[in-house]
Amino acid sequence: MQNKNIVFISIAILIIAFFGGAYFYKNAQSEESVALAKEQALLFQRPYSYVIGKEDAKVQLVEFFDPACGTCAQFHHLTKTLLTKYKGDIKLVLRYAPFHKNSHYAVKMLEGAREQGKFMETLEFMFATQRQWIKHHEVQANVLWSLLPNVKDLDMEKLSEFMNSSKGDEIIKQDLADAEKLGVNKTPGYIVNGKPLQNFGFEPLKELIESEL
Repeated sequence: MQNKNIVFISIAILIIAFFGGAYFYKNAQSEESVALAKEQALLFQRPYSYVIGKEDAKVQLVEFFDPACGTCAQFHHLTKTLLTKYKGDIKLVLRYAPFHKNSHYAVKMLEGAREQGKFMETLEFMFATQRQWIKHHEVQANVLWSLLPNVKDLDMEKLSEFMNSSKGDEIIKQDLADAEKLGVNKTPGYIVNGKPLQNFGFEPLKELIESEL
């Protein structure tokens, strides 16, 4: 009788251990999946990223751009038409990929303007005046600095203070690291719901977006 009790208790312990182990393994896997998904999502959009559109939009359009990039300037207006056409269904996440020489200065100026709520006005001013502050594909920081007072209500003193901080540098460093992981090596670089634009052009971009709607 005593032997039967021992066998019964042993079997019960084994069953509890099996289901307990399975439960903890499943939970650990689930937590790992959540962590991986979160890490993957951060590659596309960081908490500091400049976003246009609803956070829960059906389509996430990530654009890695350089303020000194001529093609980025041309596509800026085209992507705006898509944002208008699919308003509510698409959000644009702007990330930096300052590949031109000295363009990190332009990005820092842009981030400084953003601190004053002047991001889009400054970006569009930079795109509109690119020919004046870029020479032989190199950003002429002093020329751009002399032009920026033309951005309405942009406080140059505050901008100067921002340029002396490391905030802009940290954002650039993180964006470049994410761009490298995502295989972005030229601008503008587009990624739609995690899918990179394979054939560059406005029509392919439009088609890729529409396929996700």
